[in-house]
Order: sequence, then structure tokens, then C-alpha cells
Amino acid sequence: MIGDLGPSRNLVFGGTGLVGGHVVRQLASSGERPFVLSRSQQVVSDAIWLRGDLKLPEALQLPVVSTLYCTADATLLPAALPFIFKASLKRVVVFSSTSVLTKIDSEIPEERAVLSKLAEAERGIVAACSQRGVAWTILRPTLIYEEGRDANLTPLSRIIERFGVMPLVGAASGLRQPVHAQDLAIGAIAAARSEAAANKFYSLPGAETLTYREMIGRVFDSLNKPRRFISLPAPVWKAGFAIAKPLLPSYANAAMGTRMMKDMVFDATPAIRDFGWKARRFNPHF
Repeated sequence: MIGDLGPSRNLVFGGTGLVGGHVVRQLASSGERPFVLSRSQQVVSDAIWLRGDLKLPEALQLPVVSTLYCTADATLLPAALPFIFKASLKRVVVFSSTSVLTKIDSEIPEERAVLSKLAEAERGIVAACSQRGVAWTILRPTLIYEEGRDANLTPLSRIIERFGVMPLVGAASGLRQPVHAQDLAIGAIAAARSEAAANKFYSLPGAETLTYREMIGRVFDSLNKPRRFISLPAPVWKAGFAIAKPLLPSYANAAMGTRMMKDMVFDATPAIRDFGWKARRFNPHF
């Protein structure tokens, strides 16, 4: 573990988000009152809220902290880091995505551009921290969920609830490892406190590896609905995507269907070894 840093203070970027909110609550539950930066002022008892915008880093007025957690858009962090670095800062933990590995060659130009920017941001964060002697850890989660709140499975659960059926491409046999947002927050704090996790990238998958079809099947189960799928050939899926788009999650694009046949699987062993990563099995309750 990292040596004693004195009265440790933590700063969370993205504390109103899915994972960031859990980071704040986990830190508060351990007896700390972390600093949280967001664009809008919040009033909560378990955190000290600061108003600021990572898009305007030169205007940031930040406190003395030892650890920074960035659960906000990581592409904003490289330009902001020069305004964030202070002598007290010892650790930076940043959330990226395994999509930089699985979708970087996407058939959708806009998606390729977004992920290329994210990969570039990762490199910028590593370079800036290394130059200042600040330890960094970059975490790449797989498919993130939290019942009723996420932008991945919750929108699909609403389609199932409304129509009782889910269209899939072919057998939808591509493998997935859904991971809960709370587990990611617990893992991030553990990584920040681990010397072994300094200056490394980690994939953070869920505890189970499921086919896309089985993953969606468990969403049906959680809603107490019979599993009903419509299997479509990829060309039919693409042709019908424009019609179905309003019903699909905001992140959805035509490539989403063809990727149902693609494995997206990652090894949790390094994270387990270095900071005790432990994810729950996928038994959602939508």
C-alpha cells in the first residue's frame, strides 16, 4: 500500500455521474468528506461540493488533495491537468473504457473519432502525470450497468417491459462481461490505495462471461417476463435500424447489431492480483 499521506483528501470529477456518485458515497462511508467538482452546485452532507467546468480549466480553484478520481469525460483531463497539479497530488485514477480496444476500428466514422480521441487522452494523461512524477492508474470497464440508471441495459429493459420482445442479430453469441457501477467505484478506491496498481492500465470486467443473448435473457428474467427474441440477419437489422432508433439507447448505432456476434472479453487477473478487484455476478433486478 502507498505510504501515509497525512490527512488524505480526495477530489472526484464527475461526482453526479453513475460511477462517480458511488465513489463519493464509498469515500464518505469510510469517514471522509471528499471534494467533488461539478458544473452545478450541489448541497449534500457527505461531500464538499465545488463548482467548476473541466472545459474551462484555467478558472478552476481546487483545494489541496492527495488523490484525484476522474469519472467524468476523460478526454477533458489532459488539457486540465496542468491547472490541477499541486505538490500534494500523489495519485490520479481515471476511468476510460474497453471500447478503445474493441471498437477503435468501428464501421461508424463518428464512433472511430470518439474512441481515437479517448485513446489519445489516455496517452496525454500518462505523459502529463509521468512528467510531474504523479502516479496514475487508468481503468477500462466493460459494459457498465446499474438498474434504472445506466445508459446500456436500462433502456433495453424498458423496451422489453413495453413490448415483451427483443430483436437480436443472428444467435447474438458474442460474449459480454457486464459490470456494476458500484463495483467499479470500490475497485477505483482500492486501486488508488495500491502501490502495485501505480502507472498501469487495467480492464475491469464483471464476474461472469455471458453471450449477448443470455445477458438480455437475464434482463427478461429480472422483469418476470418470458424470454422472447426475434433473430434477424445483419442486413435486415441495418435496414430496420433507422426505424427502431427512437426506441434504442442513445449510444446505439447500426454497428451495435453486428457486434452482438463479436466477443468482447477481458482478463481481470491483473486487477485481482494488484488491488483485489472483485465484481458481482450478473443477476440484475430491473
